[in-house]
Amino acid sequence: MAKLGAVLAACLLAGPALANDTMAELKTGGLTYVQSTEVSMEEENLFVSPDEIRVDYVFSNETDKDVHSVIAFPMPDVTGGPEQNIALSDTESDNMLDFSVTQDGQPIRPELQQRALANGIDVAAELKAKGVPLPPLSKAAVAAADGLDAATKEDWVGRGIIMTEEYDAGNGMESHALPLWTLQSVYWWKTTFPAKSKVRVRHRYKPSVGGTVATTFLDENNQPKGERYQEYVRRFCIDDTMVKLARRSNADMAAGKPYFVENWISYVLKTGANWSGPIKRFKLTVDKGAKENFVSFCGAGVKKTGPTTFEMTAEDFYPDHDLDILLLVATEAMQ
Repeated sequence: MAKLGAVLAACLLAGPALANDTMAELKTGGLTYVQSTEVSMEEENLFVSPDEIRVDYVFSNETDKDVHSVIAFPMPDVTGGPEQNIALSDTESDNMLDFSVTQDGQPIRPELQQRALANGIDVAAELKAKGVPLPPLSKAAVAAADGLDAATKEDWVGRGIIMTEEYDAGNGMESHALPLWTLQSVYWWKTTFPAKSKVRVRHRYKPSVGGTVATTFLDENNQPKGERYQEYVRRFCIDDTMVKLARRSNADMAAGKPYFVENWISYVLKTGANWSGPIKRFKLTVDKGAKENFVSFCGAGVKKTGPTTFEMTAEDFYPDHDLDILLLVATEAMQ
């Protein structure tokens, strides 16, 4: 698939600067399925915005028999530790991305399978036995880990399940435990693809939107050079327009004027290749969220379809790489 940058020009608005650290986005994607020659994906209609990812599928079983199977939605891995800065709106919930799914218009209540890995070993049962919640970045998990008895703490530190952190909060040195395990979660459900029939599935969730405090893909001299710039060219297909915007934004930030910050959204497209044959009709809609924002991503034949939306369509589509979206967001628009 040819790679073309889709960029919308906009103007800067005055506003106060945003102050926060770099946030890491979690790469999410579509439904997975054991590779099959019986069920094909007729259509995939993918909508991506900073607020929502929504995917509508049409699956087809052209055989003479019903196909009974399992469909799964893997959540991104979440790892604990003192330096984790993950862009999640809800770190307390197992359903951290507010995932929901319907089939032929009827809501499905999927099962949730979770593992908590420490050095490659699943310790979920031990965590549950001690009353420690599995989401490692949740306040509840941190409090429960810190409240463990001394013998359990010593054992779990030695096995890499937790760590201890020492600091002075104003009352002398204190030692506290922090989760280190990696949470792996998969939503799954059993389904039937009736013979000679089509099945429509929709799922939606909130994306993990990463970001920075400025534009970061130019070098220290504000030039389009270096490994990070090349990574952005490869990942987001940035072009001269984005370079000019970044240069102006960095100069404005240095002068104390309003500037742009980066947001990133990532989506795993390659899981669509698990279904039989290509995706017969594929449509991608990217909504940049606000007219003041700029957007760049890799695609073929991308067209602007509205004040904030861009579309790409393809037939007999084999997804051979994932989708990464770069947004430049004016600081005033982030108030």
